[in-house]
Amino acid sequence: MQYCVSLRNISVSFGSRKILKRVNVDFPCRKVTVLLGRSGSGKTTLLRSINRLNESFDGYRGYGTGTIFLDGVLHPISGTGSLPLSILRRKVGMVFQSPNPLPLSIGKNILLPLALVAEKEGEEGRDAMKKALEEVGLWREVSDRLDRPASSLSGGQQQRLCLARALALTPEILLLDEPTSSLDRTAGRRIEELIFSLRERYSILMVSHSLSQARRLGDYFAILTEGVLEGLLPASELPHGAEAEAFMANLL
Repeated sequence: MQYCVSLRNISVSFGSRKILKRVNVDFPCRKVTVLLGRSGSGKTTLLRSINRLNESFDGYRGYGTGTIFLDGVLHPISGTGSLPLSILRRKVGMVFQSPNPLPLSIGKNILLPLALVAEKEGEEGRDAMKKALEEVGLWREVSDRLDRPASSLSGGQQQRLCLARALALTPEILLLDEPTSSLDRTAGRRIEELIFSLRERYSILMVSHSLSQARRLGDYFAILTEGVLEGLLPASELPHGAEAEAFMANLL
């Protein structure tokens, strides 16, 4: 099996608080891996270890090593031989809990990153924007109002716009930090359907607090307890029925 990310002895602290404790894990390529655990168990911090976003926070201290498979080449995540952060974060897209569109028009939310990061402008940029918006099912909804503020969109549309912004930069890995937690049920299900449709083209690592959502989407499940990785389970090994209730009571 090919792994998109391998982490070894990853430990992360912020100030005196230890968040991750010697985590060792291999995430499969072209699969959806769902990170499960209580609030504060280190799920988001583990995601941010992959695109090195933890380094942006005050008090950060990190140890351990990791490798990432991008463009057919295995790279160290940090240190000698690692990719520049701009390239790493282009190839490893991230979508957060709450939609965070840029305070710009709908169109410029896609066109600006394309110009600044991918150096795609003019017709090339517009074509890439359309492709990304089509990929998230948003093009028909917004094609006649691309000059309107992104804030005029509904919450679900804003989250799809944020996902389109990431996809426009042609990532290979997607990090999704509870992407439906701030949305209503209808909008959340639409995001789930979108994630399901992307699973064969991208390696997806996703944080969720919902076991039912995890079942619907996940191929593998990484279980975290107080910063310790308890295991990586395939979908076939996730408990069902009364056993699942006990599992969730202990986990969440």
